[in-house]
Amino acid sequence: MLRRVLVVGAVAAAFGGTLATPAVAATTISLPALSGRYPVGTKDIQLVDPSRQDPWNPRQQRELMVTVTYPARNGGERAPWMMPGVAGVIDTVTSGADYLGIPNGSVNWSATRRQARTNALPINKKWPVVLFSPGSASIRELNATLTDDLASHGYVVVSLSHTHESAVVEFPDGRLEYAAPNDGGAEATKKAIDARIADTRFVLDQLPKLGLPVDLGRIGVAGHSFGGYAAGEAMAVDRRIDAGANLDGAMTRGFPPSAGLPENAAKHGLDRPFLLFGADSYDTGGRVEHSHRNPAFDPSWSRFWSHQRAWKRDLHLDRAAHYSFMDFQVIIPQLGSLIAPARKTAFIGQIDPARSLAAQHDYLAGFFDLWLKCRDRGLFWHDSPSHPDAHFVG
Repeated sequence: MLRRVLVVGAVAAAFGGTLATPAVAATTISLPALSGRYPVGTKDIQLVDPSRQDPWNPRQQRELMVTVTYPARNGGERAPWMMPGVAGVIDTVTSGADYLGIPNGSVNWSATRRQARTNALPINKKWPVVLFSPGSASIRELNATLTDDLASHGYVVVSLSHTHESAVVEFPDGRLEYAAPNDGGAEATKKAIDARIADTRFVLDQLPKLGLPVDLGRIGVAGHSFGGYAAGEAMAVDRRIDAGANLDGAMTRGFPPSAGLPENAAKHGLDRPFLLFGADSYDTGGRVEHSHRNPAFDPSWSRFWSHQRAWKRDLHLDRAAHYSFMDFQVIIPQLGSLIAPARKTAFIGQIDPARSLAAQHDYLAGFFDLWLKCRDRGLFWHDSPSHPDAHFVG
C-alpha cells in the first residue's frame, strides 16, 4: 500500500494547486508487452450508487471510477496510463524524500502509454470477470500492468479506485477527489474496509450495464495489500464471487474485536477457492517471508490458512517485495541510479524484474483459469520450473 502519511501530505500539497517545477529530464516509462493471446481494449466508467451516501462526504451519493479492460479486436490508440490530474499528484507523492526520493518530474507519468487501447471493439464472447482493488491509499492506475495482462488472457477486468480513500480519483469532468485524512486507527480503517466491500458489491450489481460481453456466472476478485483484505471480505458476504486472490495483503488489521472490523475470512475461512500470493519484507534489515508459516510477521494468514474450508494455496515469490505487485516493479528498474539501492530493495526486492512479472502474470491468470474456466494448466500442483523464484509454502 502507499504509505499513508506521505500520501496525505502530498495530496494536500497538490490540492493547493502548486506542483514543483521538473528539475530533470523526465523518463517515459515503457510498460511490458502483454503475455496473453488477446489484444486488450479499455475504457474508464463513472458509476454512481443512488442507494448509498459517501462515507466521507454524506451530502453526496457514492461515486466511483472504474477502469474496464477486456479482450478486443485490434484497433484504437494506446490508452494513457494516467490522466493529467492523477499524474501530477502521483509525481508529488513518489518524489517524496521518504518514498522513492527522486527529483520531482523524473517520470513523465502522463506520456506513458498502456498496452490496452481505447475505442477497441470487444471480442463478442461471454468472458469471465475479475474485479481488482488496489492497496490502501493507492490508485487503480498503478496496477495497470497486472490488470491489462490478465485481460489479455481472456477476462473482463474491472479495477476500482475507492473515492476519498484512494490518493486521488479523477472524474471525466476533470474534477479531482483526494484522500480524506486518515490516522490509521480502528475507526478510519473500518470506514475504509466497509466502503470497499460495499463498492465491490455495487460494481458487481453494475456488471450487466457496462456494455461488455460478460459471464455473470463466472466472477473472481483480487486485490493488492488492503485490496487483498477487501477481496476476502467481499467473498465472505457475496456468493456471486467464485474465487479470490490476495496479493501480499493481511487478511485483517489486528484491531480488537470491539473495533468491529470485518474479518470473516480469517475467522471462518471461505468455502470457495482462495490464493495467497506473498513476497518478502526487507523493512527489518533482513529478508522476512510473508507466508502462513510466519505468524510473527502476519498472524492473519496463519488464521485464514487454518480456517479455510475450500481449495487454498500459499504461493511465495522469493526476493520480491510488497510493491513488486504494483507497477513499481516496472517503474523502478527504468529509473536507474536515481533510486538508492537500499530503497530499490525495500520497494521491489532483489528479484529479476522480468522473472517477477512473468511469474505474477502466469500464476494469476492460471489461478482464474483453473477456477473460472475449469482449465488446469498444472501450475498449482507443484513448483513450476518456468518460474524458479516462485514456490508453494507447505
